[in-house]
Amino acid sequence: MTKSYEVPLLVLTAATGAVDGVSYLALDRVFTGNMTGNVLFIGFGLAGVSGLPVLNNLVALLTFMLGAVLAARLTRGATGPAALPAAGLAILVGGSVLSLALAGFWLVTGPPAHGAMLVVTGLLALVLGAQAAAVKHIGIRDLSTVVVTMTMVNLSTDSRAAGGPGTAWLRRFGAITTMGLGAFVSAVLTLRVNGAVALVVAGALLTLGTALVAVVRRREVAAAATAGPSPNGH
Repeated sequence: MTKSYEVPLLVLTAATGAVDGVSYLALDRVFTGNMTGNVLFIGFGLAGVSGLPVLNNLVALLTFMLGAVLAARLTRGATGPAALPAAGLAILVGGSVLSLALAGFWLVTGPPAHGAMLVVTGLLALVLGAQAAAVKHIGIRDLSTVVVTMTMVNLSTDSRAAGGPGTAWLRRFGAITTMGLGAFVSAVLTLRVNGAVALVVAGALLTLGTALVAVVRRREVAAAATAGPSPNGH
């Protein structure tokens, strides 16, 4: 049944690309989903490379980890008929609502000043860290929704060109493509309109992905209820 989660997770991956597009282009060169980039920027900044916002990247890094910790704490030990615990779905819903609220705040108040920028950066990173930890329960390793580096490695090493079976190539290619498309759309909107509008679109993608996850989860629960207890009593 986890295969049914692939499309919803691809939508959430596109949403992460869109959020990162906004954060990098409108929140002073910081990633809120791709922590590898932030680790590198922090290293470059500490080495003396000018123009890199070390504080912004550090805030994103720490709040992303905080979001992951909180989500793991809320979902740890959860059981039930669905791959994603109810608490995990609640985390996705909360992240979607918070992202849209931040977009609305930005639309009303205008581009955030430095202090507000740090707050927006931290909250978006918190959302994506919690999202990554929540969907981990689904168990599709190529669809973490926040990074595609290992997906690229898996796609390459399992490819027929590398002597592999060529399995799951469509899912892996889809993850890479959807993240890039999300970033592309977000970048176009940020550069040609403004970051707030791009964040609205990113929030809408998060909401759509969450809604699709909820549909799949509801079907899992309904199927389990129809099947009833197994012969061994479980």
